[in-house]
Amino acid sequence: TLSMAQAALADEVIEQIELGLDLYQEEEFGAAITELEFAIEDMRKLMSAEIAQTFPEPPDGWTAEEAESGGSGGAAAMLGAGGSSLERVYSEDEGEGQLTASMMMDTPLIQSMGALFNNPAMIAAQPNMERVRMGREAAVVKWEPERSQAEVSLLLDGRIMMQVKGNSIASQDVAIDLMRAWDLSAVREQSAR
Repeated sequence: TLSMAQAALADEVIEQIELGLDLYQEEEFGAAITELEFAIEDMRKLMSAEIAQTFPEPPDGWTAEEAESGGSGGAAAMLGAGGSSLERVYSEDEGEGQLTASMMMDTPLIQSMGALFNNPAMIAAQPNMERVRMGREAAVVKWEPERSQAEVSLLLDGRIMMQVKGNSIASQDVAIDLMRAWDLSAVREQSAR
């Protein structure tokens, strides 16, 4: 279900690929590469928009903004090596609480995080940190009650880092519940290679 803007972008991708193919066949390789790189960037934007749809709805008593790219380089950079992320901010209606759900994929940082997620001794050595089951997956939860801050991190398939960070929250539960509400099968489907 593409929006009109996404449908127009998808049509543009087809034109760019066809022009890239024509240029390639005419042996204008530099121009062909440029067209195909633009097509790839636009496909990344379309993919980011689809992934943004997987973010959980706000819990009762909370409001959410639209998911958008964090870091630099726009939504397209989220799926490249730029290391930026897609994120959605949630605000408590009757209070100061804020949750930020974010997702990064296929960046070198994620591989380094994998060591922590798969090492019970490293998790146990961290103060205020525990492992929490999310169906067949497991998240690492860090709760700092004195700062009213929580961080819930889930590494999906060794390449997708999903996090919910909470500030000014009464307990870690609201952050854990938001992570549990994230549609992991939709994330897998939209981010498949």
